[in-house]
Amino acid sequence: MTTLDDRRIPDATLQATRLRVVLLLDVLEGRQERFLEAYEEIRHQVAGVPGHVSDQLCQSLGNSSQWLITSEWESSEPFLDWVESAAHREMVEPLHGCVRDTTSLRFVIARETPDPLAPPRPERRAARPGPAKAGVPRVAALDPLPAPPLCSGGVVRHAITFTVKPGSEPAVAEILAGYRSPQARVDDTTRLLRTSLFLHGNRVVRAVEVQGDLGNALRHVAAQPEVRAVEEAINPHLEEARDLTDGSSARAFFARAALPAVAHVTGVTEAGPDDGVTRRAYFYPVKPGRGEAAASLLAELDEASAADPGQRLVGSTVFHRDDVLVRVVDLAEAPGRAPARERADVMPAELKRLLHPGMSHDPSAAGEPSYGARAMDLITDRRSQAV
Repeated sequence: MTTLDDRRIPDATLQATRLRVVLLLDVLEGRQERFLEAYEEIRHQVAGVPGHVSDQLCQSLGNSSQWLITSEWESSEPFLDWVESAAHREMVEPLHGCVRDTTSLRFVIARETPDPLAPPRPERRAARPGPAKAGVPRVAALDPLPAPPLCSGGVVRHAITFTVKPGSEPAVAEILAGYRSPQARVDDTTRLLRTSLFLHGNRVVRAVEVQGDLGNALRHVAAQPEVRAVEEAINPHLEEARDLTDGSSARAFFARAALPAVAHVTGVTEAGPDDGVTRRAYFYPVKPGRGEAAASLLAELDEASAADPGQRLVGSTVFHRDDVLVRVVDLAEAPGRAPARERADVMPAELKRLLHPGMSHDPSAAGEPSYGARAMDLITDRRSQAV
């Protein structure tokens, strides 16, 4: 049986009638591994179907639950024969339990670049790339979202972080707290849900929650006059200069500032925005190279806490990149609810080994689900009106 890697491109005489099939899928939460396993089995089977040329599986850069399968066929006839067959129905059956929704689109290829029938064009010398900025990978200047952001329960979570000049923190906090919220609706499928800003020393963390495509939401927010005015106002206070009016500089900044969500946990406590839920953030000063291990440990600790109905934890998201580790939590304090059992003010020994000594434990954190870390200062926490 052939696989995708050893299929031959069809003869050039068939190029004008080739068919491109596009399948959009929304994968259910917790079913991603099952989905990938099913696709891995299917892709080798479909590679042996007469008329099939190639397949690609892509994950949305704006929403980790959205996937795209594209396939190319020598013409529409073999595809239609296959898709209407019992063999096709049996082959794709494992996918049905993994996806919430699918949309299938079919196109005849009319133009192609480069044109496979055209004579080769003279080779052009590639422009010599400019020098990379110190400490900034070249890829960072190209892509503001280095990986598909975490999506859980239909909500995409992401954060950005940057540092300001020491001593400017009060001015920056005032600027970031005073802006007018942008319009929540981005397009028919994307909506801003929540924005939370925190400060730890001279480090700013902005955590966002979006329904739909994160990339579309970020572009929408960046275009709003009130947001642009705020960004201009804080530019003089930044430790690292940026120019958001220049596309390349803006992309490089957002790539450097990206702080992806790596884990999200939902507690058993049901609570809405009016139930006295409090949002807090904690900064964990990890030792060099220990951020990933600490992030995984925090997620495990929150999983255990979320399973206990006596705890206050409504939800928790861990954000991590390199040696920056932040945990944002929602804590329930509903009126009339019996006092929740409070967590002992003890930092787990395994976590303490991953953090800088003397910088992690906060005696004032007694009774808070911080695992002994110091809480960040809340600048602002805003929800869209419909949430």
